[in-house]
Amino acid sequence: MTRPDPHPYDRLTPDVIIAAVESLGRDSDRRILALSSYENRVYQVGMEQGAPLIVKFYRPGRWSDAAIHEEHGFALELAAAEVPVVPPLVRDGRTLFEYEGFRFALFERRGGRWPELGSATEREWMGRFLGRIHMIGRRQRFRYRERIDIGRMGEQSREFLLAEGWIPAHLEAAYESLTRDLIDAIRETFDSARGVAELRLHGDCHRGNVLWTDEGPHFVDLDDCVTGPAIQDLWMLLSGSRRDMAEQLSQLLEGYSQFADFDYRELALVESLRTLRMIHYSAWLARRWADPAFPAAFPWFVEPRYWENQVLSLREQLAAIGEGPLELR
Repeated sequence: MTRPDPHPYDRLTPDVIIAAVESLGRDSDRRILALSSYENRVYQVGMEQGAPLIVKFYRPGRWSDAAIHEEHGFALELAAAEVPVVPPLVRDGRTLFEYEGFRFALFERRGGRWPELGSATEREWMGRFLGRIHMIGRRQRFRYRERIDIGRMGEQSREFLLAEGWIPAHLEAAYESLTRDLIDAIRETFDSARGVAELRLHGDCHRGNVLWTDEGPHFVDLDDCVTGPAIQDLWMLLSGSRRDMAEQLSQLLEGYSQFADFDYRELALVESLRTLRMIHYSAWLARRWADPAFPAAFPWFVEPRYWENQVLSLREQLAAIGEGPLELR
């Protein structure tokens, strides 16, 4: 297998982290805590005065400056509308900085716990939160961020995995045929929902990316914000059987509809979006395998069992797409 990317963080030493923060006039006490992040590198850095700060170093070569500025602008726009997100700190009118070739941003530290979303009350609360985000998201368009796209997430990911030899030989034909059929089915569902509005989204709205306090949910990062249909920020919060998911989505939309309209044609996209994410996720791991953080965190990715389970799961997805949209109560 080829290893497509050199490791971009070799030079990001503790001294560089401290110096980057202090280059903005902040005095650090030199205490550093690495936080969970694979795509970027994120650290809590202690300050001589005041609370620690969070510094995020963007993966070199991933986003353009313009795309990062759009992420920051969206976060600041949401915060100005009193939507609970954590925007980047602004210094001299800027939010994106550079030190020793690394682009970075600073954020306030905000805590919280992963949400359970185990009750109708919590789901309606989460729905209101997302409805407020989407209300703001509809006000203008991204110009430089990615969009939910079958070609990028599905076809290109599939082709990369096959071309670079990541699929075990005994599964390659099955994976190639199955993913081709899936992409055809996904195109049909997107065609059935043709004309639904696209807006600025969080883009990666699963429970691990939401923090909950007594005041409710908030996001600390919009690194994956994209353009796409509203359902993209809802479906990852669903789990269980089709009946369970239908009930959960009904409760999310009960809160959501207090702030934003929902186009029910988007229900047809749920399983197609899930499938695109599965294919794209595998390709993301493969593309990042040269980064030592990935083999350490995902050792199972190179085991045949992962791909055997992936083929089984994708077959289930083909059946799920064929069942049609969720029927809400």
